[in-house]
Amino acid sequence: MALEDDIALFEKVPTLAALGKQALRVLAIGAEPRKLQAGAVLYYAGDAADGGYLVQRGELLIEPGTRSGGEEYSAGPGTLLGELSLIADTISSDTAIAREPTVVIRISRSLFHKTLQGYPAAARRLRDMMAGRLERSTGDLKAMRERMMRKDKR
Repeated sequence: MALEDDIALFEKVPTLAALGKQALRVLAIGAEPRKLQAGAVLYYAGDAADGGYLVQRGELLIEPGTRSGGEEYSAGPGTLLGELSLIADTISSDTAIAREPTVVIRISRSLFHKTLQGYPAAARRLRDMMAGRLERSTGDLKAMRERMMRKDKR
């Protein structure tokens, strides 16, 4: 795909879109496309994660690892996998397997960090977006706790 097509794909992902077009251009130039054949494993649960993957074409089966306790799901074009690993050292909690010929764009953590350093306004927007998510999640958890406590009193 052309650079402009990659940037347009990045802009469809809320976490990446928060960075703005200039920062996305740097990410798109430095990112690495990877082609997977059907059945190929992109990564395994328990692997060290040093970046994220954006599905460009095709579809991945995401199988939960033993610690995550979730359910299988599919990740298609526009899905960002490993969002947290763009920012911090993490371990993959699931396994990603190509269901069909698939192309992903790998964004390394070091590239992501360098981009944020070069675009401090983008880093602030990302921080604010993630802080807002955390606040909403915390509010949701508090509300759930209150509902459970009310049920327990009955």
